[in-house]
Amino acid sequence: MEEVDVEPSTTVTVDLYSLSCKHLGFEWGPGDLLVYETNYKLQGPRSASSPSVHVVRRDEDICSPILRKLFNESHLIFVGLQKIKEDVPSKNKKSQFVSISKNYRSVIRACMEELQQNAGKPSQYGDQVSILLAIELIWNLCEVLFIDAAPAGSLLLHLLDWVRLHKSDVDTRAREVLQSDSPAQHQSYWDVVISLVLQGRTDEARQVLSKQASLRAESSSVFKRMDVLLQNMPIFNPAGTQTLTEFDVKWRHWHEECDRCLQDNTFASNRHLETICKILVGDEDTLLEQRELLSTWYHFLVTRLLFTHPTIKPPDLHYYAQSSMNMFLGPRASPEPLDIILLSAFEFDLHQVIKDCSIALNNWWFVAHLTDLLDHCKLLQSHNLQCVSHIRSSYLSYMHVCVSLWQLAVDYFDHCPEFGRVYLELQIERVPLDTERKAIKVLRICEDRQMSEQVRSICKIMAKRALRNNRLGSALSWSIRAKDAAFATLISERFLQDYSNKGFFTDLDLLDNLGPAMLLSDRLTFLGKYREFHRLYGEKRFSEAARLLLSLMTAKIAPRSLWMTLLTDALPLLEQKEVIFSNIQEKDIIMFNIESTKTELLRLALARNLAMAIVKEGTIET
Repeated sequence: MEEVDVEPSTTVTVDLYSLSCKHLGFEWGPGDLLVYETNYKLQGPRSASSPSVHVVRRDEDICSPILRKLFNESHLIFVGLQKIKEDVPSKNKKSQFVSISKNYRSVIRACMEELQQNAGKPSQYGDQVSILLAIELIWNLCEVLFIDAAPAGSLLLHLLDWVRLHKSDVDTRAREVLQSDSPAQHQSYWDVVISLVLQGRTDEARQVLSKQASLRAESSSVFKRMDVLLQNMPIFNPAGTQTLTEFDVKWRHWHEECDRCLQDNTFASNRHLETICKILVGDEDTLLEQRELLSTWYHFLVTRLLFTHPTIKPPDLHYYAQSSMNMFLGPRASPEPLDIILLSAFEFDLHQVIKDCSIALNNWWFVAHLTDLLDHCKLLQSHNLQCVSHIRSSYLSYMHVCVSLWQLAVDYFDHCPEFGRVYLELQIERVPLDTERKAIKVLRICEDRQMSEQVRSICKIMAKRALRNNRLGSALSWSIRAKDAAFATLISERFLQDYSNKGFFTDLDLLDNLGPAMLLSDRLTFLGKYREFHRLYGEKRFSEAARLLLSLMTAKIAPRSLWMTLLTDALPLLEQKEVIFSNIQEKDIIMFNIESTKTELLRLALARNLAMAIVKEGTIET
């Protein structure tokens, strides 16, 4: 591992997944992400076009504290999801998956609301809020259609909740009207009533209508008739005893009653009530006239189903979705990428949803987490599962722009079965080891995963850095963890030089507790044992100190520069009143002394010879 502050300039190409012989891949360079695909263009799931390349920019706000909170909290949800036992059938885990999906959405909404509150001006965080709105909208729909997999009857109820959650301006306007001095005279009064009806909120619509009825005694019968229609509108109760067939029969009777009122011109005297009655019978022209109140084609779709086909089955959704989008947008308007994504979801084309999100949303966090959850739900089994690993990894590459998030990436890589280990190794190499505390964190991650090469690399980097800063104890500790014998020898030499200059050892806690680690190199062994000799001598354990000193002399692991020092250390022991060295031990000391003397004489002889040679050669040249 090199100590570099910039990311490598090479790019890595990965095939995300294959679907009907179409490939989507991505390339990370030092700047942006390029997403490419064969025979695909984001203008509709079935349109044929030439291959396209899409540039996905890295998110400049990814390191903001608010988004970091999103990453941290979603990481906890992700880790919890991985702990769900695989041996339990998916059907039995459905409630858990739905709960996890809602937890993800709750985190998204909390982040989105905080971004809105902290926006100092309209442009600040504006793009992030828009993206999070789209993400939560798509995720919620995927939860209804794929994760919860709501059946007929319940399906429309979930879709109504989906629309109500993402069309909250109705509640704001309703509060404004009801809190005004004269609600019935408020300019938004009828818009509020109709909006509530469009969302199937009949009880609330009746409450607002009562304000108008109390002011018009002459037409109270008409208002009462509408109140009865709204009150009698059947709503399916999945927890009740009524079957779906029984509900359908009851709903048809109610629908026929609404139609009779329309045919009898019951509400002809009040155009607003007549409009509401037309909505109740599902008149498409009347619904389309409410474009401004509906605002989106998918709101139009759900309202249309509510008043024409409340028992819609999941397989039939795609027809109504496609026709609703065409009717609402008209022939001149082209669908936006979000429209295409939602349409693909209504068509139950799960992989198309993932592919379009990868290109359109510029947010790999969403794609990675949703894909992971869908994979746990066993909804991707019919496709190449490599895509799950690739998309997770692409998210991590995206997230790594903010280096403070590197710890979160580890858990994601751990759960990428095919390429996770490789990506983790690359990720670890890019983590800047700013402090020793951070280096220890990285090291523990590597040690827990038996990443021996990365462990050695980190230790070497930290050892060299400590040595440059003259922190010998730290340098020695890191070199021991790296099992780097050569560097441990070098640092041991520095310790001994430091001792020779100062006359005492530093970092005693480390040197006194080397243990078996001192066997890493001969010089480290000598350093540890020599420090032990000084400790024994200081504790007046002279016999043990003498034996250890003698072993250091005879083992021939002492540097020659310290031979005379060892002999000097022996003098106080030889002069003790009691006998410390035996005859044999004294002979060993004498032999070591002779060897030391010979070496010194040889050194002096070589020095004299060199001096004489220089003088002689200089004389000849002259």
